[in-house]
Amino acid sequence: QVQLVESGGGLVQPGGSLKLSCVASGFTGNYYTVAWFRQAPGKEREGIACIGFDDRNGNYRDSVKGRFDISVDKGKHTFYLEMNALKPEDTGLYYCAGVGRPFRQCALDADEYRYWGQGTQVTVSS
Repeated sequence: QVQLVESGGGLVQPGGSLKLSCVASGFTGNYYTVAWFRQAPGKEREGIACIGFDDRNGNYRDSVKGRFDISVDKGKHTFYLEMNALKPEDTGLYYCAGVGRPFRQCALDADEYRYWGQGTQVTVSS
């Protein structure tokens, strides 16, 4: 039974940093993909970054390239999203999502993911 649990959200000032974690369990084998999404009130959910369990590098939304990093601790089946140089527009409810398949290039489309975490709030404000 697949489960994704996010943590690490909070309130930070513009320019600050935050690191989110997502613990994945229940996937069969290592052929799965995890992505981070965010949603602000009144706006559509958008993909931030994604990575396959065995991938070396992730795929990123243009607006976060160079600021955000996605990584995997394979031994712990834990995925991280390190966020730097945060901006007010980064504010939102951040979700960890997973699907039990690999991609040649992982997807940032919400409809590609079957499993979702509960979300963790990130607020960037002075």
